[in-house]
Formats: sequence, structure tokens, C-alpha cells
Amino acid sequence: MKNAYVTYADLVKRLKKHGLKDETEAGITMKLKRGSFTAIFLLACIAALELEQEILEEI
Repeated sequence: MKNAYVTYADLVKRLKKHGLKDETEAGITMKLKRGSFTAIFLLACIAALELEQEILEEI
């Protein structure tokens, strides 16, 4: 997120466009701080940040 210059609030807006309407800024903050989130959430964040190609190239 830091490299993409996206804030938690921006991520919430982007995730809503991808169908994750129940996510909040506080909820995302806690998930990332705990390091406990589902693979679906991770993939949704990758899509919301438009990082699909970059992530696949690294793998």
C-alpha cells in the first residue's frame, strides 16, 4: 500500500468496488496489524490495488 500511495480509507473505497462492502478502515487496520486475514481478502486487496501483474511476476 505504501508503494502504491494508497491509504486505508482509499483501500476501503477500492474494496467496495470489488464487492467487499462490509470492510471498514478500522477493520482493515486491525487485520493488517494482527497479520490474520483470509486469502480471499489478500486477493481482493491485490485486485483493488491493481497489483495482479506485479505480484505474479515476483512469484
